[in-house]
This record gives sequence, C-alpha cells and structure tokens, in this order.
Amino acid sequence: MSVAVDSLNAFALIMPPTPHNCPKITVLGSINMDLVVRCADLPLPGQTITAEAFEEIPGGKGANQAVAAARAGGEVRLIGRVGDDGFGKTLREHLVSEGVDCTCVETTADTASGVAIVAVEKSGENSIVVVPGSNGEVTVADVQRHGDAIRQSDVLMVQLETPRETVEAAIAIARRAGVKVILDPAPAQALPATMLDVDVLCPNETEAVTIAGDRCGTVEEAKQLAAKLRSSGPDVAIITLGDRGTIVDDGMGARLIEPITIKAVDTTAAGDAFAGTLAVRLASGVPLDRAVRLANIAGALAASVAGAQPSLPTADAVTSKADELDAG
Repeated sequence: MSVAVDSLNAFALIMPPTPHNCPKITVLGSINMDLVVRCADLPLPGQTITAEAFEEIPGGKGANQAVAAARAGGEVRLIGRVGDDGFGKTLREHLVSEGVDCTCVETTADTASGVAIVAVEKSGENSIVVVPGSNGEVTVADVQRHGDAIRQSDVLMVQLETPRETVEAAIAIARRAGVKVILDPAPAQALPATMLDVDVLCPNETEAVTIAGDRCGTVEEAKQLAAKLRSSGPDVAIITLGDRGTIVDDGMGARLIEPITIKAVDTTAAGDAFAGTLAVRLASGVPLDRAVRLANIAGALAASVAGAQPSLPTADAVTSKADELDAG
C-alpha cells in the first residue's frame, strides 16, 4: 500500500481533499457512561482512599472520537450499540445534541450500556476500568447492515473497544470501497496483519510497544518503532508520546512533531481529541505534518479540561491556539 514520494505533502496522495466542504466521517466504536471519581492520588493495590468528587460523563472511545470529529468540523455517523437502560437513552441524546448522526446506533435489549470507571488524580493522570456491556454486542452483521454508512464516507475511524472481528469487517468494507481507514489500536493488544492494512495507525507508546514488541523509551527508539509499525502494513504510523510530542513515519523518514506545553487536568480523552481532529484535517486536505500538529493541539486542549466529551475542543479553538503558537 505504501506510496513512494518525496514531499512532506505526500499524504495528500494517500488521502486527497474531500470534494465537499464537510468531510464525511464514520466511526465504529464504543459508547460508555464514564463514572468519574477525582482524587488527590490514584489508589495503590489494596488501598482505600477518599475521593474528592464524582460525576457521570458520556464517554467511550467511539463516542468520544465521533464528538471530537463533529466538533472539528466533520459530518459524523456513529455505528455502535447502547443498552436499554437509563444510560443508553442519555448517551444517545447527548450524541445527537453534539451533531452526531446516531441512526446506526442500535439498542440491545436486556443489556446494560457500556460503563467506564475512571479515577483521575491531581496531576491529570487516570486509571480506567471498562465494563463493555452493549459494546460487546456490536456484531459483524451490524457492520454489514450499516455498510453504506462506511461506503459513503471519506474516512472510517475504528478502535478496539468493540469485538475485533467486527472491527475487521468494517475495515474490509472500507478497503473494498476505497474509503480511508484510521485505526486507534486501544486498548493495547497484539494485532493480526489484516488489521494493520490501514491508511493511518495511531497508537500511543504503550500500544505501539504491544503491537511491535520493541522499546519506546526515547524519541530515537520511538522513531525506530514507528518505522517498524509502518513496515507492517499502514501507509502512515503515528505514535503519540504525550508531553514528548508525536512521531510520524510516512515512508520519508520518521520525525518528531513537537509537543504542546499545557497544564494537564484530565488526560482521559486527549487521544480521542487527537484522532478526531486528525481525521477531519487530513480529509480536508491539510498536509500530514500540519494535521498532526493541529491534532497535538486538540489533544493538549482536551487534557486541560476535566471530563471526556466535555473536554473535546472545537475547530475554532484548535485553530486559534495554533495561530497563537505560530505567532509566538
């Protein structure tokens, strides 16, 4: 799949600008209610602590990325499932209020919606336990039934909080239709070659190490790891390194996109803000390195605000911050 070219704008050959003004993004993924507790420090094994606050906040990597892409300016459809409980109704209503098309979100009878228990400490770091619920019931038949949503899109975004065979089926539909695929391989797990046949693979460093098995302790090691990931199938490998920046390898040499300095409050959806912004900017024809920088800004802005979906920035907020940084 790799394209040999000699320009940093080469990604335009892989993902040309969408012919319409609003990129069409379809997301296959999880929909959760996040039960968030805020505490001074994360508990140690066997330790009981007192939390400072509790909130119920819509989340799930699929839903987060759908909202992130919608706020970034995309026309977004989400394929997934909620349960027939109170959370399911609330989650669907919230997504619709964010401008996400939920006609491909189905309700599973006698099943609880997905839930994530999120502990966030004062540094902004978090610890998450996910109960899949209805997300585990998203099937290959669901993807096939809503295949037109994928085929009519510019980009398909997928993660790994729904069954792997379902994700593989969605990637296959996109491949046959010539739709570009961005895979955020979270939660971390080893992947078969068929799932790496995507346009963009964007793991964090933990996920990258799990997939490729090499070290990622330094920037140079991360560059080598990105090259190894890219050689395994994707046209572009992107490794997010948090406050150390982002590594990009598109076959023209791995390089570091500098980090954005910002005070972290809650990193829960920073990666989802990154992925959603990246998808929309690339589909809009923004050159790869610039799109990654804007995605870095989106992730940093998300990390500076508490909560998953409430933290996701708008396109205007990202552009404004980019202008401020470029001027400085």
